[in-house]
Amino acid sequence: MTTESATQGTSLEPRERILAAAYELFAWRGVRDVGVDEVIARSGVAKATLYRHFASKDALVLAFLEQREQRWTRGYIEAEARRRGETAEGRLLAIFDVFDEWFRRPEEFDACSFINVLLEMGPGHPLGQACIAHLGTIRAIVRALAEEAGLREPGEFAHSWHILMKGSIVSAAEGDADAARRAKAMARDLIVRYTP
Repeated sequence: MTTESATQGTSLEPRERILAAAYELFAWRGVRDVGVDEVIARSGVAKATLYRHFASKDALVLAFLEQREQRWTRGYIEAEARRRGETAEGRLLAIFDVFDEWFRRPEEFDACSFINVLLEMGPGHPLGQACIAHLGTIRAIVRALAEEAGLREPGEFAHSWHILMKGSIVSAAEGDADAARRAKAMARDLIVRYTP
């Protein structure tokens, strides 16, 4: 479903239409390549309406990143890993099963917006800093799962695990359809290494 069909002619409030349009555009193309005028055109609102809800493009990007955390990090990755895994270790490994399905659906695989925006804007920019915080949320979820699994040094484990997650996303973006399966094999070894 395109943003135009998803946002125009619906009962969504203007703010939600703007966010829906921005979400798809920013997720697929990054933030520098998308202008405010394109978001306005896709959402079917006036420029004044956009600026009434979002004081600047950066404010709109921050709202997109928050929504991405809720929809992707919490609502998709964490929720699916918890649903699929029967044990704490199984929930950790299920992250890569979710990734594997995501990587194999080109119409849905839009890579990691937090990485993309961080690389576009740099770590010193407020948007880059927001991305670093959102990436920290992912590590916190992994850390919690590591604690549930009784693994040693869950913080260190989460950093290493997150490298596997990010690396598999980049590899999938390069065209490696088996990136999540490769990462999952390495993830099993990492679990063994941190098992008391």
